[in-house]
Amino acid sequence: MNSQDNSERTAGGIAGKLAGKAKAAFGSVLGNDDLTREGRLQEAQAETEAKAARMAEEAEQRDAEAQLVADKTELELERERLENEVAEQERNAQIERDRVAAEREAQAEAQRREAAAESQLSAEKSAAQQAELEAERERLFVAQKEIELEQQARRAEQKADAIDPEEAQ
Repeated sequence: MNSQDNSERTAGGIAGKLAGKAKAAFGSVLGNDDLTREGRLQEAQAETEAKAARMAEEAEQRDAEAQLVADKTELELERERLENEVAEQERNAQIERDRVAAEREAQAEAQRREAAAESQLSAEKSAAQQAELEAERERLFVAQKEIELEQQARRAEQKADAIDPEEAQ
């Protein structure tokens, strides 16, 4: 075989390696250095292709692992984002519950104060009415005493007139 025959495409993989070994062995037995060299080259090429295939597989494996790590990281970030979103919603809900409770408490306090003010106003009105009644009783009592005193004064005057009629004139 000459160098023009070397331009033929050689098989790769295990078959190419075995073919290369066979060519090298036949070339050695036949004393054909070109065939021996072609066999060694074919064997080396098959080994290189096998190594390249292994490296490609390893690279694909590393890429797959890196993609898995990236996907896992992305999922973790999404989980954290969702947890933060849920926590924010819970905080907002708690703030709203606290606000509603504070409004209820303020409303209840306002109602208690209003009821106390109404109660105090009612008590003050009742006390004022009672004071007015007492004042009216006192006025009636004083008026009755005044009438009694006037009556006593008239009777005393009549007695005095009866005792000394001249002075009455």
